[in-house]
Amino acid sequence: MVKHSAFFLELLANADRLFDLLNQFETVNVLVIGDLTLDEFLTGQVERISREAPVLILRHEFTRQIPGGGANAVYNLAKLGAKVKVAGMIGSDAQGNALKQIFTDAGIITHGIIIDDDRPTVTKTRIAGHARQSVTQQIVRVDRKSDDLPTTELQSKLADYIQQQINTVDAVVCSDYGDGVFTQTVIQSALKHPQVIVDTQKDLFRFAGATLFTPNLPEAEQAVGYSIKDETTLQQAGKDLLKLTQAKQMLITRGEQGMSLFQMVGDNVESWHIPAFNRTDVYDVTGAGDTVVAALTLALCCGGTFWEAAVLGNLAASLVIRQFGTATTSVSEIKTTLKLLLEDGV
Repeated sequence: MVKHSAFFLELLANADRLFDLLNQFETVNVLVIGDLTLDEFLTGQVERISREAPVLILRHEFTRQIPGGGANAVYNLAKLGAKVKVAGMIGSDAQGNALKQIFTDAGIITHGIIIDDDRPTVTKTRIAGHARQSVTQQIVRVDRKSDDLPTTELQSKLADYIQQQINTVDAVVCSDYGDGVFTQTVIQSALKHPQVIVDTQKDLFRFAGATLFTPNLPEAEQAVGYSIKDETTLQQAGKDLLKLTQAKQMLITRGEQGMSLFQMVGDNVESWHIPAFNRTDVYDVTGAGDTVVAALTLALCCGGTFWEAAVLGNLAASLVIRQFGTATTSVSEIKTTLKLLLEDGV
């Protein structure tokens, strides 16, 4: 970050406010509706080539299971101190039980998780191997999922739960990974809350009327139908996306180029740009968008402005991309990083 840049001076002026917002995260109640996924990482040491086929034989060392997809958004909010309720579907299988147990251990309320006997829990199993004294690398990924939608009965059951919780939470987060949870029945129940944050990979118009959308650059380009290649097309995209979604706010995450914010103020569109805080120690961007959504949502619920919320979301994401795989961060880590950032810029 350039010392004494306009952005840094604004950051410095609002430092106390940002720390105050972080202190309030634990007071927020959030309902997360999502396509719940279990990420599995199975690791072993390569022993030899199989006699049965020209493939590696791994001696299993360990298996790690963590929340992925929409479940990562749930987990991020919990790790940031929020009181979280989750609504979604899992299969009647070991993977679903494992995911539900992870949530329970994190203090997440799981009454809104519905068992779908006809569809498996969405599971992404990454098998990685290494030779002695060598780097571990992924060999293959096995996905378990169904392309069928849940039955209308299950859709209605999920929508009813959401409707019951609307008045008990400060915000609703929709984390849509395209795995079947977000039917129109469910979406319409979610949109009855006055503060709905949407993170969806496609067809943003399905959630028209939500408060805030957080597409990444490719998702934004797909939605508007043209390339965002310069400041002019970026500004136009922000306006077009607000019109398309009828949203109050739009945040486009742009990787190493930072974030661009667009907000309706009367009949006008205001915009800001937040630079990336971490452009060098990037190991894995998996799930970073979920981290942005989590910190952003909590800051908004605590009374933060759109700019303040986006800064904290950006800062949180700068921490998780320094770790391999889907990761989370904490309020204490964000505070430490913000303090170092401010000291470095003075």
